[in-house]
Amino acid sequence: MSQTVTIYINTKPKSVAKTDLSFDEIVGLAYDGHPPTGPDWSFTVSYHRGHGEKPEGSLRQGGTVKVKEGMIFDVTATNRS
Repeated sequence: MSQTVTIYINTKPKSVAKTDLSFDEIVGLAYDGHPPTGPDWSFTVSYHRGHGEKPEGSLRQGGTVKVKEGMIFDVTATNRS
């Protein structure tokens, strides 16, 4: 059984395995697995209360971040229509 931690994505608590999460996984969690799709959609992911070396920042497409208990993520979708 893997250890889980509670993180917050757009103020909603999510339990995840204590590991690295990718940009796409965080976006998926923010939209319960159904993010808006299409060529005009883009996402911004920022985080706070992270690990010591970089407790806050932003995550780019293709990136990963090591999660910890109580970490906060803000995910914003933008439609360029």
